Amino acid sequence: MKKPVLFKPADFAFDGTICICPSGKTLHRKGQHCVTDRGYRSIRFRGAEEDCVPCTLRDRCLRTPEKTKTRQVAFFQGKAEGHETHTDRMKHKIDSAAGKAMITRRFATVEPVFGNLRYNKRLDRFTLRSKSKVDVQWKLWCMMHNIEKLGHHGYGM
Repeated sequence: MKKPVLFKPADFAFDGTICICPSGKTLHRKGQHCVTDRGYRSIRFRGAEEDCVPCTLRDRCLRTPEKTKTRQVAFFQGKAEGHETHTDRMKHKIDSAAGKAMITRRFATVEPVFGNLRYNKRLDRFTLRSKSKVDVQWKLWCMMHNIEKLGHHGYGM
Protein backbone atom coordinates (compact mmCIF):
# COMPACT_ATOMS: atom_id res chain seq x y z
CA MET A 1 0.00 0.00 0.00
CA LYS A 2 1.31 3.43 -0.97
CA LYS A 3 1.91 5.94 1.83
CA PRO A 4 -0.24 9.09 1.68
CA VAL A 5 1.42 12.37 0.72
CA LEU A 6 2.33 14.26 3.89
CA PHE A 7 1.31 17.84 4.61
CA LYS A 8 4.08 20.42 4.20
CA PRO A 9 4.40 23.69 6.15
CA ALA A 10 2.82 25.48 3.15
CA ASP A 11 -0.39 23.49 3.79
CA PHE A 12 -0.75 25.15 7.22
CA ALA A 13 -2.38 28.60 7.47
CA PHE A 14 0.15 30.98 9.03
CA ASP A 15 -0.38 34.75 9.34
CA GLY A 16 2.77 35.59 11.32
CA THR A 17 1.40 34.86 14.79
CA ILE A 18 -1.22 32.07 14.53
CA CYS A 19 -0.91 28.69 12.82
CA ILE A 20 -3.92 26.61 11.80
CA CYS A 21 -3.53 23.00 10.66
CA PRO A 22 -5.32 21.54 7.59
CA SER A 23 -8.09 20.13 9.82
CA GLY A 24 -8.83 23.64 11.18
CA LYS A 25 -7.24 23.30 14.65
CA THR A 26 -5.03 26.03 16.12
CA LEU A 27 -1.45 25.05 16.91
CA HIS A 28 0.30 26.51 19.95
CA ARG A 29 3.49 28.50 19.69
CA LYS A 30 6.47 26.50 20.93
CA GLY A 31 9.31 29.01 20.82
CA GLN A 32 9.82 32.77 20.69
CA HIS A 33 13.20 33.38 19.10
CA CYS A 34 14.32 30.03 17.75
CA VAL A 35 17.63 30.10 15.90
CA THR A 36 18.97 27.00 14.15
CA ASP A 37 22.64 26.04 14.35
CA ARG A 38 23.09 27.49 10.83
CA GLY A 39 21.77 30.88 11.93
CA TYR A 40 18.19 30.88 10.60
CA ARG A 41 15.35 32.34 12.67
CA SER A 42 12.16 30.33 12.92
CA ILE A 43 8.76 30.33 14.60
CA ARG A 44 7.73 26.90 15.85
CA PHE A 45 4.28 25.53 16.57
CA ARG A 46 2.95 22.33 18.11
CA GLY A 47 -0.51 20.78 18.03
CA ALA A 48 -2.41 19.99 21.20
CA GLU A 49 -2.61 16.31 22.10
CA GLU A 50 -6.42 16.45 22.49
CA ASP A 51 -6.66 17.78 18.91
CA CYS A 52 -4.02 15.62 17.19
CA VAL A 53 -4.69 12.16 18.67
CA PRO A 54 -8.32 11.79 17.45
CA CYS A 55 -7.72 13.69 14.15
CA THR A 56 -8.75 11.93 10.93
CA LEU A 57 -5.82 13.47 9.00
CA ARG A 58 -3.10 11.94 11.23
CA ASP A 59 -1.83 9.69 8.43
CA ARG A 60 -1.19 12.70 6.19
CA CYS A 61 0.13 14.90 8.97
CA LEU A 62 2.68 12.66 10.74
CA ARG A 63 5.44 10.44 9.35
CA THR A 64 4.97 7.85 12.08
CA PRO A 65 1.47 8.35 13.57
CA GLU A 66 1.81 5.21 15.70
CA LYS A 67 4.80 6.73 17.57
CA THR A 68 4.24 10.51 17.38
CA LYS A 69 1.39 12.12 19.32
CA THR A 70 1.35 15.68 17.94
CA ARG A 71 2.46 17.55 14.83
CA GLN A 72 5.19 20.17 14.98
CA VAL A 73 5.78 22.72 12.25
CA ALA A 74 8.37 25.49 11.81
CA PHE A 75 8.26 28.59 9.62
CA PHE A 76 11.67 30.04 8.76
CA GLN A 77 12.07 33.81 8.81
CA GLY A 78 15.53 34.21 7.24
CA LYS A 79 19.00 34.71 8.70
CA ALA A 80 19.30 35.93 12.26
CA GLU A 81 21.11 39.23 12.70
CA GLY A 82 24.47 38.97 14.43
CA HIS A 83 24.34 35.17 14.69
CA GLU A 84 27.63 33.42 14.04
CA THR A 85 27.94 29.79 13.03
CA HIS A 86 30.45 27.49 14.71
CA THR A 87 32.65 27.78 11.59
CA ASP A 88 32.61 31.60 11.76
CA ARG A 89 33.57 31.55 15.45
CA MET A 90 36.43 29.14 14.74
CA LYS A 91 37.70 31.33 11.87
CA HIS A 92 37.81 34.35 14.21
CA LYS A 93 39.56 32.29 16.89
CA ILE A 94 42.24 30.99 14.51
CA ASP A 95 42.83 34.41 12.94
CA SER A 96 43.53 36.02 16.32
CA ALA A 97 47.08 36.31 17.70
CA ALA A 98 46.41 33.62 20.31
CA GLY A 99 44.95 31.34 17.64
CA LYS A 100 47.97 31.73 15.37
CA ALA A 101 50.26 30.87 18.29
CA MET A 102 48.14 27.79 19.05
CA ILE A 103 48.32 26.58 15.42
CA THR A 104 52.10 27.12 15.37
CA ARG A 105 52.50 25.01 18.52
CA ARG A 106 50.32 22.28 17.00
CA PHE A 107 52.84 21.60 14.27
CA ALA A 108 55.52 20.91 16.87
CA THR A 109 53.42 18.27 18.60
CA VAL A 110 53.05 14.59 17.80
CA GLU A 111 50.22 15.11 15.30
CA PRO A 112 52.55 14.94 12.27
CA VAL A 113 53.85 11.59 13.53
CA PHE A 114 50.35 10.09 13.54
CA GLY A 115 49.64 11.60 10.12
CA ASN A 116 52.85 10.14 8.68
CA LEU A 117 52.20 6.69 10.12
CA ARG A 118 48.57 6.60 9.06
CA TYR A 119 48.66 8.11 5.58
CA ASN A 120 52.23 7.76 4.32
CA LYS A 121 53.00 4.38 5.90
CA ARG A 122 49.37 3.15 5.62
CA LEU A 123 49.11 1.99 9.22
CA ASP A 124 45.32 1.99 9.24
CA ARG A 125 44.98 -0.97 11.62
CA PHE A 126 47.08 -3.41 13.53
CA THR A 127 47.51 -6.86 12.01
CA LEU A 128 48.26 -8.63 15.29
CA ARG A 129 45.94 -9.33 18.23
CA SER A 130 46.59 -9.04 21.97
CA LYS A 131 47.86 -6.03 23.83
CA SER A 132 51.51 -7.15 23.99
CA LYS A 133 51.70 -7.96 20.25
CA VAL A 134 50.05 -4.66 19.28
CA ASP A 135 52.49 -2.82 21.56
CA VAL A 136 55.44 -4.46 19.78
CA GLN A 137 53.98 -3.63 16.36
CA TRP A 138 53.38 0.00 17.37
CA LYS A 139 56.94 0.37 18.68
CA LEU A 140 58.27 -1.10 15.43
CA TRP A 141 56.34 1.46 13.36
CA CYS A 142 57.57 4.30 15.63
CA MET A 143 61.15 3.07 15.36
CA MET A 144 60.81 3.03 11.57
CA HIS A 145 59.49 6.61 11.68
CA ASN A 146 62.44 7.76 13.82
CA ILE A 147 65.04 6.02 11.62
CA GLU A 148 63.48 7.65 8.56
CA LYS A 149 63.70 11.08 10.25
CA LEU A 150 67.37 10.49 11.05
CA GLY A 151 68.00 9.48 7.43
CA HIS A 152 66.24 12.54 6.00
CA HIS A 153 67.93 15.04 8.30
CA GLY A 154 71.47 13.89 7.68
CA TYR A 155 72.38 11.97 10.82
CA GLY A 156 76.04 10.86 10.74
CA MET A 157 77.14 13.13 7.89
